[in-house]
Amino acid sequence: MNQTANYIKQRLSLREPLQDSLDIVAQLCQELELKKEVDLTVELEKVKAHFPTCTDFERDFVSIAFSIATGVGKTRLMGAIVAYLYLQKGVKNFFILAPNLTIYDKLIEDFGNPAYHKYVFNGISEFVHNRPVVITGDNYAQQGALFSDSEIRINIFNIAKFNSDNRGTKQGGVSLAPKIKRLSEYLGQSYWEYLSGLEDLVILMDEAHRYHADASKNAINELKPILGLEMTATPFDEKGKQFKNIVFEYSLAQALSDGKYVKNPAIATRKNFQKGSLSDREVEIIKLEDAISIHQDTKNELEIYSKNNEVKLVKPFILVVCRDISHAKEIYELINTDGFYDGQYKGKVLQIDSSTKKEEDIEQQFISLESPDNEIEIVIHVNMLKEGWDVTNLYTIVPLRAANAGILVEQTIGRGLRLPYEGKRTGVDKIDKLTVVAHENFNAVIEAAQDPNSVLNKMSFVEIAEEDLSTKTVVVTSQPVMEQTFVKEQEKINVIVNPQDKQKAQNNLDAKKAIINVLPDFGSLPEVRRVEDLSKEEVKRKVIRQVEKNLSEGQGNLFAAEIVAEAKEVYDSMVTEYKKNIIEIPRMDLVQGETRAEFKTFDLDITGFNFQALEQEIIRMGLKDKQVETLKAKSSGSYGNPIKLIIAELIDYPEIDYDENAELLYHLATQAYEAIKANISNEEELPSAIFQFKAAIAEKVYNQMKQHFQLHSADYVAPRVFPFIRIEQWSFSSLVNAGYKDYRDIVSPTNMIPKYVFRGFEKACHFEYKFDSKAEQDLAFVLENEATVIKWLRPAPNQFRIYWDNNSKRYEPDFIVESESTIYMLEVKRSDQTEEESVLAKKVAAERFCKYASEYTVANQGKEWKYLILPHNEVNRTVSFSYLTSKFLNE
Repeated sequence: MNQTANYIKQRLSLREPLQDSLDIVAQLCQELELKKEVDLTVELEKVKAHFPTCTDFERDFVSIAFSIATGVGKTRLMGAIVAYLYLQKGVKNFFILAPNLTIYDKLIEDFGNPAYHKYVFNGISEFVHNRPVVITGDNYAQQGALFSDSEIRINIFNIAKFNSDNRGTKQGGVSLAPKIKRLSEYLGQSYWEYLSGLEDLVILMDEAHRYHADASKNAINELKPILGLEMTATPFDEKGKQFKNIVFEYSLAQALSDGKYVKNPAIATRKNFQKGSLSDREVEIIKLEDAISIHQDTKNELEIYSKNNEVKLVKPFILVVCRDISHAKEIYELINTDGFYDGQYKGKVLQIDSSTKKEEDIEQQFISLESPDNEIEIVIHVNMLKEGWDVTNLYTIVPLRAANAGILVEQTIGRGLRLPYEGKRTGVDKIDKLTVVAHENFNAVIEAAQDPNSVLNKMSFVEIAEEDLSTKTVVVTSQPVMEQTFVKEQEKINVIVNPQDKQKAQNNLDAKKAIINVLPDFGSLPEVRRVEDLSKEEVKRKVIRQVEKNLSEGQGNLFAAEIVAEAKEVYDSMVTEYKKNIIEIPRMDLVQGETRAEFKTFDLDITGFNFQALEQEIIRMGLKDKQVETLKAKSSGSYGNPIKLIIAELIDYPEIDYDENAELLYHLATQAYEAIKANISNEEELPSAIFQFKAAIAEKVYNQMKQHFQLHSADYVAPRVFPFIRIEQWSFSSLVNAGYKDYRDIVSPTNMIPKYVFRGFEKACHFEYKFDSKAEQDLAFVLENEATVIKWLRPAPNQFRIYWDNNSKRYEPDFIVESESTIYMLEVKRSDQTEEESVLAKKVAAERFCKYASEYTVANQGKEWKYLILPHNEVNRTVSFSYLTSKFLNE
């Protein structure tokens, strides 16, 4: 194992396919010459020995290709390779080729801007004070200070610029040398001479299939790099022939199968759709309208996810693929009419093709679609899905071109598979899904998917009911009871006619709001151990001072003095109201400590440690007579400490940390040494034998160490606990028409329950909730009508900070219920899921929260916390909450 490669993998948090690719680079760089003018036949055999798929470099230098699916992170891999070649091999000169202006600009940011969130060298400490210098196709002629011994130089060129600067031009009938080959006053030679003369130039080709045409190929060959590294998702040249120098492949099909790095693509049609006598235009309109329905649903889900998880808002868009420019124009005009979706998308549609903009402008316009400020929601396209349009917010695709269904979909989905939240799936199905609307092609796509080699084989198929497509939803925010009370009070104030009375009422309301807004922040004071402590006079003074400070910030409030006076008057009553309308949820961050791995101490099984030193010989052949003779070679004997030689090999395995395992390593290496010593016929040959077989000895030891390896799951770290937090607001979707139900209503069929927003609660901390199942709705009914229940809550997703699965996931309880003596945290689960591994892992986290919460609250005259899992088939409207707690509390 290569320690430098492991260091880079850890520092850059590389995904598994990228880790494998870096390992390949490390492995080959140990064997390749990495010099100019090498014997390509010899170098090719070195590569073929490990990677038989590489049968030809296809260039005048050693060049290997990595076929990696779009969205997995090819740019990050290039950064890792640059770091590795510099740190391990001392390479300081790199040349990166971009296929178009968009990728060119992106690469300059990725490699040259440490403040950019996608900067590829974040985490590489060696590059903090020796930041790589980026030289571009726009400024190379002005570069003069290129010869510092320590700096890393990364040249980034757009292939069009590179090729044009490499062609001669005429001026006034006189032929001029190509721009890049003209004498530079800064360098004293041409930039071309400078580059091609570098003894350590490595070239990296992004979207390498764009550089297999003769012009590009010849220009690249002339640079004479010591190594070429090609990145592409489509390893085929302009004639459709597959690359011959592929050493690694991570295909789109593999990425979809793994389900980690890309959206989950789905093919959708309207249920029971039949083209029948429908014209092509009518089918197109149906597909577009259904795409809008899917788009609106996705848009709502993204908004809800953003609000509930306090993350950036992602604005999705639809891509419509047309036959040609005239067809695109027709669709553009159709969507911009009042008759299409009641004119809702007028001005929100963009036609981008060669008839509307220059190619560079198209690319920039496409990239800007990620901004929430961009109002465009539909993009109409004509076969211009080029590399570099790495947008993450494409969620719905409508192919209107008549073509082979399978090919069309395969070509189309690649542009929409990138994930918007740090390239990771969220676990929310609609946010992790890319939908292709393919009504008339649906069956053809399914047939194409039967081919096990097809990308479509990894896609899901969805038939959407017509009523679902026609159902419109909106995002609803359910505020806590206190805030909702303020809204109603504001409505009453708005209709007061007398100005003086109106202002007085407004000051009173503003004072109440000001107090409630700051009260949760005072739970961290030493003198505040429960809500009742907010009534202490010293706490009241601090709260009022904070209210006064808040009112004076910014432009201030003209009525600040009156509001502060009102705040002093209403303070005690607001503390009472605050306590009445919240459940005292202790504030804590419950996180797991680091997972600990260790090798247990053991004695080595010395079977098979019978290594004998090999004869060391010199072979000599006469150049003319071809006679071969063999001479014995004598060693100087300076092999070093044999035990340390074994240890040095062992710590090359990434799992073995020397500092953690030094005692065990010396113990095992000594036992291995003694075993070999006991079996060797000539003890003088012992150092030589260990030196010759050190890797094999270490492997035998390592294989036994693996049998004594233990992974200790991380325990939870005791948190700092504070007495209470604010009740967070909810955001969810609601049907536009008849989207609300009373919680007492019987909903049939029960699968409709998640679609409705329920109201009518009197004990809940919000006035509106949604439920995922009948059991949850029934439990709400029980809680509302149980005399022992004082208050209850459906916690918003960001209400608790309880983490599990090595802190990668946050637990969201279903209900919090307060009774006279206890506060319960509840999870409602299907009866066949209560023993699932994930459910039990969340149970451990929840019970630990309740333990720490109880320790704090009981010590401060508060209520004990308890956790229950309720099987769905035990919850119905006829049972009591007391029965449920009695039956399941200790299970």
